[in-house]
Amino acid sequence: MIQRNFRLSLSARPLRVDRGFLKITICATARHKSRVLFKTYTCLKKCKDDDILFETIQTFKKDLEWKKVALKEKRQAISEVISEIQEKDMQKEDIIQKIEKLKEEQTKRKELIESQYRANKDRLKNLQKARLVFQDHLGLEIRTILGKTQLVKGEKLQFVFRNINPSDPDSAYVITMGINESGSYQIVSSDPVLECLPVLEKRLQETNNLPAFLANVRKEFISQTRR
Repeated sequence: MIQRNFRLSLSARPLRVDRGFLKITICATARHKSRVLFKTYTCLKKCKDDDILFETIQTFKKDLEWKKVALKEKRQAISEVISEIQEKDMQKEDIIQKIEKLKEEQTKRKELIESQYRANKDRLKNLQKARLVFQDHLGLEIRTILGKTQLVKGEKLQFVFRNINPSDPDSAYVITMGINESGSYQIVSSDPVLECLPVLEKRLQETNNLPAFLANVRKEFISQTRR
């Protein structure tokens, strides 16, 4: 009962406000509000900076993607250029090999021509010797003829023997011969025909001794007239 009366007496008293406390409260509230505003501003500024940073990152990513595409295109272009250079190098190497082959063939052809020239020069000397021996002493006549068929195409030599048949000294016995593509002597024909002519031709090609060949041919003609 006493406690109840005390509470009623307290509630019946007028509320007194401490001005100092109120002032402190107002100042604290103002400081708090200022801090809140500052933090709000800071947060807004940070959000704005984050947005700018995000946009910068996105721009950087797009730029990076574009650079990747450009780099890929450049690599492809470089690869194509390298392939073209390699192809040209291969073509160049092929051309060089062909040129070297042509040079080798030309050298071989030149050597062959020189060899045939020397061989023909030697044969000409042999012909001169044969002419002196056979024409001056045995009545041999040497003629130059031009073959008209494929077999005897080109310039040929015709050796006309006389004084073979004692009963007819002026009768002509003829051997026609030339030089084939390999530079060897080739018998074209004989009149009259000599059965041993292939053997004599082979021996001539092996020895290259034209005077001996003509001497053997003359012997065969003489032997044939005596049969």
